[in-house]
Amino acid sequence: MADVSPRRYGEGLGDGANSVLGKTRLILEAFQLDDTDVSLSELSRRTGISKASVHRLAQELLEWGMLERSGAEYRLGMRAFELGSRVPRFRVLRDAVRPFMENLHHATKETVHLAVRDGLEVLFLEKISPSPQATKPSRIAGRLPLHCTATGKVFLAYSAPTLLEEVLARPLERLTPSTISLPGILREQLRKVREAGFSTEFEETAIGYCSVAVPVFGSTELLLGALSITAPTFRADTAKYATALMEVTRKVASQIN
Repeated sequence: MADVSPRRYGEGLGDGANSVLGKTRLILEAFQLDDTDVSLSELSRRTGISKASVHRLAQELLEWGMLERSGAEYRLGMRAFELGSRVPRFRVLRDAVRPFMENLHHATKETVHLAVRDGLEVLFLEKISPSPQATKPSRIAGRLPLHCTATGKVFLAYSAPTLLEEVLARPLERLTPSTISLPGILREQLRKVREAGFSTEFEETAIGYCSVAVPVFGSTELLLGALSITAPTFRADTAKYATALMEVTRKVASQIN
């Protein structure tokens, strides 16, 4: 079970926290990505709602299929999955982040990428570059391995540990002589990513290029994607890029619900 800090009742909901809908939202958002089953007491702790109210609302959510029962505990139900699958999430994410990408490109004059994770690969949703020839290895809808891309290292650093173990269960493909191929080095890099809040790669996917990436979180701290800046190594200012990216990702999180 995820170690989730207790939430002050109504945090982030304003006056809506006192409504039935507001309380329902708190309960549904209390479930984390790596949760399997969550107890009534834990849901009360995470939401700040009394156990009696959580129990009453949970019964209705069970009837609607938004929750399922597992013994004395709860999990998100199939109805929640069905509704979520109807959201064109990639388009919504791209449309929300695109203006920030344009600002980053104008400020740095370098290539900016928006990526999501698809299995053990990075999938590029959007790219803004100085010219069609810039950063040739990447393209919209293109894919690259997680372990050697700055965006991929973000996903590995901020996802459940099982994702990294799945990547390390097979040989780490080398795209260039600089590609990290030793599990111990990759683990240490990911530790530093979590400490710094951003990731880097230097000529691991293409000789002559480097990238800096940051995670893109939603308002509920769900990892939605990764935003990166890629530039030729001879002129790259990775510290500047990291600062600009982290400032942008904070703004993005406040706008994506």
